[in-house]
Amino acid sequence: MRVIRATACGLLLALAATPALAQSGGDGMPMRTPDGQPDISGIFTFRTLTPLERPAALEGRDTLSAEEAAAFEASERTRLNRDLFDPESGAPSAGYQSREEGGVLSYNEFWYERGIELTSDKRTSLVTDPPSGRIPYTDEFRVEAQIRRLNVRNGFADHYTDRTLGDRCLMGSNAGPPMRPGSYNNNVLILQVPGYITITNEHIHNTRVIPISETPEHGDIRQWSGDSRAHWESETLVIATKHFRQATNFRGSSRDTQLVERITRLDPDTVMYEFTIEDPNNYTRPWSAAIPFRRTDGPIFEYACHEGNYGMTGIMAGARNLNTQKVTELPKQ
Repeated sequence: MRVIRATACGLLLALAATPALAQSGGDGMPMRTPDGQPDISGIFTFRTLTPLERPAALEGRDTLSAEEAAAFEASERTRLNRDLFDPESGAPSAGYQSREEGGVLSYNEFWYERGIELTSDKRTSLVTDPPSGRIPYTDEFRVEAQIRRLNVRNGFADHYTDRTLGDRCLMGSNAGPPMRPGSYNNNVLILQVPGYITITNEHIHNTRVIPISETPEHGDIRQWSGDSRAHWESETLVIATKHFRQATNFRGSSRDTQLVERITRLDPDTVMYEFTIEDPNNYTRPWSAAIPFRRTDGPIFEYACHEGNYGMTGIMAGARNLNTQKVTELPKQ
């Protein structure tokens, strides 16, 4: 029933917001909503092959030439193509470079929607600050993250609270906040009405209803997606979010994460989405990323993932079976 109520609520918000969608400005005039605010509404995709962090092989390269970008894109399309891996072992096909992680594949290539090219400016990372294009994790977090990955891979994380919020269908890995490209469902619907903005992600059906005020004040209730408040700075909507219930679905975040998102209309087909994350627990400094949102045809589809579904049962059964095998294989004392 909870999913049905959430869907109905989303439909009501969409219907309520429809009259406030602005007409596109002409003759170079800025796009405006009927109440005079900058128009950042629409259905957008943010899929791209530009990685969040700059690959080590491209260290020191902010952008690529057209020829370099074409070669990188072709290489990435091959490297990521799941149809080139053995469906049982997860191993790459003969003659192809091995991928970093192993294991059985979850889907074949048909289900992926990760994008086929870099951003239009041919950047080598979505991270814009630090200039290295890398997330400034603390050394302590890197060690802890490695231990967590090994535990999950070895079957020791066998309780639902050990799984990610994406596994649990509570928050989408690319829906955020903050939003960033993922494997599929990289689409978002932005609606505006006087005093509010609504952001609905196609991944994990997350909807954020954010009040807009010249003097925004946060509440003190912790939520899965945090407590968001927005205000306008010239043509840019600035959204400040804090009071997360626990770590978000973003690697390295904690309940103390503070997030600032900026959304700016660049042209009728493009909105620039930027975010800055600050979390003293796991990052050595604040860091930022920029992702172009490109207008796409709708509609936004339902992502029928709900907490406690049979997928989680399968994950738990597999982890516990693996853990049992490892225990029974231990040598007797």
